[in-house]
Amino acid sequence: MCQRAIYPGSFDPVTYGHIDLIKRAKGIFSEVIVAVARNPHKKPLFSARERVQMLKRAVQDLNGVVVEDFDGLVVDYAAKKKVSVLIRGIRMISDFEYEFQMALTNRKLAPHIEIIFLMPQESYSYLSSRLLKEAATLGADLSSFVPNFVEKALKERLCNRKSRL
Repeated sequence: MCQRAIYPGSFDPVTYGHIDLIKRAKGIFSEVIVAVARNPHKKPLFSARERVQMLKRAVQDLNGVVVEDFDGLVVDYAAKKKVSVLIRGIRMISDFEYEFQMALTNRKLAPHIEIIFLMPQESYSYLSSRLLKEAATLGADLSSFVPNFVEKALKERLCNRKSRL
């Protein structure tokens, strides 16, 4: 265990599935950089700063985990950080096609970077931030999917957004 890896994503918001993958990656690598993408095309519910703060709080007890945000291509960010391994999560078969395309594109852009796919614990394999945002708008109890502070922030943000409409 001497290598570092980057686990990139939007994390809008962070879920127990994300946290599970961070823990799994930490079991393999000495340092895991959780890289929050600032992707304006995705129109996130939370700002990059808010997502970084939530992730930092969610992983505060994990040594060797660093949370940062980044702009641009993840392979450029990896080069800047001198990291040659990217972690990607695969929940269901539906994730595989997209992740495979992205991995092959990244390999073409940066052949020296390896992409490792990790699967979350089965109980988190169906979780997605998009699905949880939808459930939150309908008042669902999200306590088994996200940390309490994330559920609170998510419901507050969605309530504020509804009241402005």
